Amino acid sequence: MVIGSRIVEAYVGEYASGKSEVAVNRALELAAAGRLVTLVDLDVVEPCYTLRPIKRELEQKGISVLAWETRELIGLGETGNILRAENRWALRRPGDIILDIGYGVEGAKTLALLEDADTDPDLQVYAVINIARPMTGSVADIVQYVLQLGGIDGLINNSHLGDDTDLAIVQEGSRVVSEAARELDIPVVAVTAVTELAELIGPVDSAGHPVRKLVRYMPRTLW
Repeated sequence: MVIGSRIVEAYVGEYASGKSEVAVNRALELAAAGRLVTLVDLDVVEPCYTLRPIKRELEQKGISVLAWETRELIGLGETGNILRAENRWALRRPGDIILDIGYGVEGAKTLALLEDADTDPDLQVYAVINIARPMTGSVADIVQYVLQLGGIDGLINNSHLGDDTDLAIVQEGSRVVSEAARELDIPVVAVTAVTELAELIGPVDSAGHPVRKLVRYMPRTLW
């Protein structure tokens, strides 16, 4: 097992930003490097759209997943927006912690429900931005949105159009997100894209931001 400084990252973002995909792939990246990793599903906004369907698959790849089980969701219906007790104490687990937070400004508030969230020295909160979404479609929109979230340590450009994503949207996203980051005075942590596009960009984009390759897991979580 790799020994190093503890990594604790929370991923927030608007609906269809791809925050869950980014969080899943980050957890798997760290696990592949030999690190002890826990991935925590904190989506209480839409609890039926969770990591539950791919939990076993992810665990087989070497990460611990704190997510709803099917038997826990039965009968909850629309009132199922509660935080699992195990998840509330996630920051006290050993190793690296990756938090997939519920979408939007309301979803981001879930982080405050975790024990030690306000005191953990390692916690970094990243906003995943997709410029193809109306609330984050321009520099001004992104700045306003991130300020509403509050306490954001960095941005991730995950601009995409689903199956129609091409290099142009990723590159335009990098330009727009970079400008927004400058206005907010926070860094662009990474650019994320599916493997074939990431390989076209290279290890860093034209602005010098690290590029992370994504494998799409989340489409398989739909009911």
